[in-house]
Amino acid sequence: MNRHRYMNVIMLVFVLLVSIACSVSKRTIRKPIKEEGAEYLFENLKKNELKYDNISARFSATFYQNKNRTSFSGQLRIHKDSIIWVSISPAFGIEMARIIITNDSVFYMNRLDKTYFMGDFDYINTKINSTLDFDMLQSFLTGNDFSFYENSSFRAGIDNHQYTLITTGRRKLKRYVRNNKEISIPVQYLWLNPETFKISRVQIRELTPNGRKLEGSYIYEKQEGRLIPKSLNFNLETLDNKNSIDLEYTRFETPEKLNFPFKIPDKYSQINKF
Repeated sequence: MNRHRYMNVIMLVFVLLVSIACSVSKRTIRKPIKEEGAEYLFENLKKNELKYDNISARFSATFYQNKNRTSFSGQLRIHKDSIIWVSISPAFGIEMARIIITNDSVFYMNRLDKTYFMGDFDYINTKINSTLDFDMLQSFLTGNDFSFYENSSFRAGIDNHQYTLITTGRRKLKRYVRNNKEISIPVQYLWLNPETFKISRVQIRELTPNGRKLEGSYIYEKQEGRLIPKSLNFNLETLDNKNSIDLEYTRFETPEKLNFPFKIPDKYSQINKF
């Protein structure tokens, strides 16, 4: 694969960033919905979310775009609500790219071409026809609900032996449709494991015949008495394209302190697109 295309694929993957079935009976899981409703589910969702200040993880991943497949590995570091840092090392432990994502900016360093990019989510979302922001990306990578989205009214239900929460009331989800009359209000769907109340699947869908759909699903494992994400799958579906990534954390830690090195060498050239 052309190395320029390879690096473009890697960058798209980490901005796209996109279930466990339970064997309990329907009679067992209907009771809390009937008695407590959506508030009961949402409170337990928040109670059982992954608590952390920092995350340090190693991962392996495979990205699918149309008929193309790209596999790679790397490191991920997160300082909650502030920084997402990614290092890509496809082979032999040699770093090929490094990425820093903050609440409003994206920095990308290509070690092969000795170039770097500085931009924001508007540019990235234009490239992939999506509507990601930092909060959404952080949540997709950790299996948590969005941190800074309004806790508006949810509708509770049951689907395939799992709890569901559905809402159109989070105003922040509507922000990007204000100036586009052709885009419908997006709906957020959450599927919860009825034993752990962890998110097994999350979906954001536009209510139009050709609306975009962003979806993530999770499998967790127990580590030191808590459930952490182990295997993740993300999908971004538009009218013209379907992209997906399978990601597995091979190491996952939550240290008290963490650094995020990102120094652009003087000889690197700035690019304005990729």
